[in-house]
Amino acid sequence: MKRLFWTGIVIIGTLNSIWAQHWKSRTEDADFVHRAIKQVTDVMVYDIYSPPVTSRTYAYVSVAAYETLIQDQKNYISLAGQLKGLESAPVPDKNKEYSFTLAAVHAILTSGKSFVISEERIDDFEKGILQEFKDIGIPDEVFHNSLAYGKQVAQHILKWAAADKFKETRSLPQYSIKNDSASWKPTPPAYIKAIEPNWNRLRTFLIDSAAQFKPVAPPSFSLDSTSTFYKDAMAVYHQVRNNSEEEIEIAKFWDCNPFKMNVRGHVMYATKKISPNGHWMNITSLVCKQVNASAVRSAEAYACLAVNLADAFISCWDEKYRSVVIRPETYINIYIDPNWLPVLQTPPFPEYTSGHSVVSSSAAIMLTKLFGENFAFADSTEEEFGLPTRHFTSFKQAAEEAAISRFYGGIHYMPAIANGQDEGYEIGEFFIDRLTTRKK
Repeated sequence: MKRLFWTGIVIIGTLNSIWAQHWKSRTEDADFVHRAIKQVTDVMVYDIYSPPVTSRTYAYVSVAAYETLIQDQKNYISLAGQLKGLESAPVPDKNKEYSFTLAAVHAILTSGKSFVISEERIDDFEKGILQEFKDIGIPDEVFHNSLAYGKQVAQHILKWAAADKFKETRSLPQYSIKNDSASWKPTPPAYIKAIEPNWNRLRTFLIDSAAQFKPVAPPSFSLDSTSTFYKDAMAVYHQVRNNSEEEIEIAKFWDCNPFKMNVRGHVMYATKKISPNGHWMNITSLVCKQVNASAVRSAEAYACLAVNLADAFISCWDEKYRSVVIRPETYINIYIDPNWLPVLQTPPFPEYTSGHSVVSSSAAIMLTKLFGENFAFADSTEEEFGLPTRHFTSFKQAAEEAAISRFYGGIHYMPAIANGQDEGYEIGEFFIDRLTTRKK
């Protein structure tokens, strides 16, 4: 009888151990992190946030996830002391048990709510995903410990974000349209005012300053038909008139216009789409899933890419409002052909350099470091917006296509694309040389 009793105890203990391992392994699923990041993306699309603003949000929520998930990982290194102003995250209690994936999801969503308008959309999503953790069988104590720790990290990240001078830029003067012929002017159909003219005032994440990777100056404005500027404009004009179906498809695939204004007779309505950095964050999600990356490796990829993109936008916007180059649509309509239209709607900010070229090139450098050269992947990011999947043999190939898409779309001259790529590659190289996430 005693033997049966002790055998029963052993069986119960074994079953409890198996069940404990079961909930632990299931809560470590990286898909929870991917879905949390995607929810922040969806809310920013809904709220119509501009590319620079979304880049800032991605950086903070991604660092929140990474700093949470590395707490039980010996081989990963904190970004504290590497990123400007970031101090060490709160240390979890060694006497308590956690699901750091749950904590990271809570950190992403809690911090994310501070950067969006539609907080209730994140709240509704979080209720559902937290219930999934409960349904897995995570113990109540571990559940509450994890939420408490995730909240601590989120508060830590939000305190860091509050000092980046974003709030100060909200009260700075907006861009004043100049009367000269050379400078940027609002474009049809909505003639939206210039977006984020003071973005270069923000604290950078890793680069020394907004102007550290200042590109070469753009060609000088000219109406002379023999000038470089006029020839660049004519190149855009002819490209759009002679685009192949493939080139039009490429332009539309990489459009990534968060706020496209549509005009139907006397009716105007907006179409919302993902931002260029949102597109690259989604590529990161697709790639992480392709290699079955763990939650912490996925968070590493998001964080490294996001801070890279954020600094790339600061650098690009610094140049945009330094050179304030006129858009092809404005120049061509006034001086070449008043009936000419670009394939894509012209974004509401100066032309030089091309944001897609800068951020895509920088992203390609970072993702190549993280996942390797010649990494083939299928980019289905735009399927939800009615566009087919495109296939690439490397991140660099995707970045090159993203850059040239702006020429096909008729919204950039070639110097903005070529020099923007150089700017992006330099930023990317700087990041992979300076940012460390793994112990050697």
